[in-house]
Amino acid sequence: MFEFIRTHQRLMQILLAVLILPSFVLFGNTDALRSIGKEAGIATVAGASITQGEFDQALRDQLDRMRQMYGPQFDAKMLNTPEARQSILDELIARKAMAGEIAVKKLAISDATLQDNIAKMPGLVKDGKFDNAEYTRLLAQQGMTPAMFEQRLRQDMVLQQLLGPIQASAFVPKTVAERLSAINEQEREVQMLMFKPEDFAARVKVTDEMLKAYYEKNAAQFEIPEQINAEYVVLNSEVLAEQITVADADVQAYYKANEKSYTTEEQRRASHILIAAGKDSSDADKAKAKAKAADILAQLRKKPEDFAKLAKENSEDPGSKEKGGDLDFFGKGMMVPQFDESVFKLKQGEISELVQSDYGFHIITLTAIRPAGVKTLDEVKAQIAADIKKQKAAKAYTEAAETFGNVLYEQGESLKPAAEKLKLKIQTVNGLTRNSKPGVPATVETNNPKFLKAIFSDDVVKKKHNTEAVEVAPNTLIAGRILEYKPASKRPFEEVKAAIQAQVTATEAAALAEKEGIAKLAALKTADSTTGFAEAKVVSRLKNQDIPAVALVDLMRADVQKLPAFVGTHLGNAGYVIFRIGKVTAGTPDAARRASEAQQLTSMQSAQNLYSYIELLKQKSKVTVNKAAVTAPVTAAP
Repeated sequence: MFEFIRTHQRLMQILLAVLILPSFVLFGNTDALRSIGKEAGIATVAGASITQGEFDQALRDQLDRMRQMYGPQFDAKMLNTPEARQSILDELIARKAMAGEIAVKKLAISDATLQDNIAKMPGLVKDGKFDNAEYTRLLAQQGMTPAMFEQRLRQDMVLQQLLGPIQASAFVPKTVAERLSAINEQEREVQMLMFKPEDFAARVKVTDEMLKAYYEKNAAQFEIPEQINAEYVVLNSEVLAEQITVADADVQAYYKANEKSYTTEEQRRASHILIAAGKDSSDADKAKAKAKAADILAQLRKKPEDFAKLAKENSEDPGSKEKGGDLDFFGKGMMVPQFDESVFKLKQGEISELVQSDYGFHIITLTAIRPAGVKTLDEVKAQIAADIKKQKAAKAYTEAAETFGNVLYEQGESLKPAAEKLKLKIQTVNGLTRNSKPGVPATVETNNPKFLKAIFSDDVVKKKHNTEAVEVAPNTLIAGRILEYKPASKRPFEEVKAAIQAQVTATEAAALAEKEGIAKLAALKTADSTTGFAEAKVVSRLKNQDIPAVALVDLMRADVQKLPAFVGTHLGNAGYVIFRIGKVTAGTPDAARRASEAQQLTSMQSAQNLYSYIELLKQKSKVTVNKAAVTAPVTAAP
């Protein structure tokens, strides 16, 4: 599939693909290790120690990544389990084992190979020369220097040297892949007989003793959790920004200093027709694709107004085909090089010659040009003022946060002093519980787990003090104070009696449905009958016909050597179902799907090969683990 890979996106993907752990974890940087080498070892791998410091740092790195991933909903307790810590240690051990194997095999990436790899990144070569300024700029956007990136890229490449051959060794016999595809494709003609609980409800006899027993046994269902009505104040950059005024002179000065930011480069709009022939295609396939493209181009030379029509009929780029080949506007350097070079030479309305790229042969027409320009001060004045407010608010936040925390503590009987000093609004919220409410947006500060933990702390509940200032998002603090505390209670039996009766009736009715279904299944296996069964339909693992997953599993693994065959499945409170299988066929093979399934099997085999290889390296490395050290507490990075 043809994709227009934008230069910046391609580099960002490479940046994200490199390994996250510090390089000394993998390559044993002696200076880094020397600084922590005196610490107690948490494990040894081939004689090399994994120190408590390395383990704690890896844990903190993971905490930081999860904090970014989950945002306000993040809770450090997610990693405060033996399983999570063991997983992190296993990763460190695997990397140490791989580092040892890299050293044994003397694998390395030369400077020339590294630089050649970087030079081939799209968009970093201009006028035939490597654009070092652009390279540095893109890395800076990711918070990296060239040295940091190159160290990590080298690390990634040497790992690929080690693991690439293992991944490439994955092989799934064709007969196995075909057999698994055939199992997926097999079709069974089935009829269903449902035993629905509601059909048995009238036969259920429910007593008060049954209801009270359910009430006592399932007491947790009827608990009303403790609740808090509270008042709170929020300090964040947005609140501070609202208190800031920006002078026109500041806006004008900002505009002049950043005028380049408001300059837009020329953009072009084009449509194309792609006849696919990837770089790995055979010469014969490329020749065939080129001939087809040439024939389409000849038609367009005669009737250029048919471009959109011919694109819909012939283009093999699914992203633009249905739009008549339209690619919308884009800037220079945002397309693959051959395409980019051609489109920026065309005049509006002109159709190109055949353009070959790694994706195949393109026919391009330029449909519009959006010239370069500079936005006026009036156009960007409001945005500049907002940006300046944000910058000033960000600077003011650090000092305000310190004041906020101090006043909350020093005058802990009320939120009013902090609110008045920092011009904050005191708000109220009712019905807070210890746990976050599902479905409430993560941006709601009072639903944040850390704030809830603070407001429900013993000191705040018993002494009615202010909470401490709690960070619930970057540059966002909240503090609260209890107005009313309601202890946990239990809903009275009479209040929930009707709901319990409905639940008990449903459960008993489902049991009766299952009992009758099982009896009917036994009878059918003795004497075939279609009475009561629904109309027959064809089912496969690929076409489940809305059959519940648990029932589909039973249906498709039922023994069909003798037909008709019968199988039953318990559906919980939905009752019981019997399937009558009357016919089994091989189904219709789909070459494209089979190829995809074979590729998935190969990928799974490749992953299994990698796992087995790394486990073998760990065994060779004679790993020892200090289990007590793994459970030692570590403080999350602030």
